[in-house]
Amino acid sequence: MKQYDPQMHTTEHILNQTMIRMFGCDRSFSMHLEKKKSKCDYHFDRPLTREEEQIIQDKVNRVINLGLPVSEKYVDMSEAGHLVDTSRLPEQDIHSVRIVNVGDYDSCPCIGEHVDNTADIGEFRITTTSYENGVLRIRFKID
Repeated sequence: MKQYDPQMHTTEHILNQTMIRMFGCDRSFSMHLEKKKSKCDYHFDRPLTREEEQIIQDKVNRVINLGLPVSEKYVDMSEAGHLVDTSRLPEQDIHSVRIVNVGDYDSCPCIGEHVDNTADIGEFRITTTSYENGVLRIRFKID
């Protein structure tokens, strides 16, 4: 199992849901999470404006500052498909799925480590963004 920094990994959930809500895009298709800095890649049709970067940053920090509980539950695979997108799960014979909930803001299947409460994350900061060949990359830190 990959070892993720719980603060960064929980932030990645919040960032993904913020992108979904703002732009109607899918969750990141690729990510690299480290304690010092992280990145998420999205299929996207253009670069972000500076204003959009600021809005994303503000929205993610608002969710972090709500102090939402982060919980997990295991559900049967037959039930999981009604609750979350299961298209990225391995094709092997899976009987139960771990679903991680960030309050009522985000819910998705996940194997990573998370904080118990978003208040334990710190401040989210977008360091840079780039756009190339239909891929938007958002690089970020937690201060």
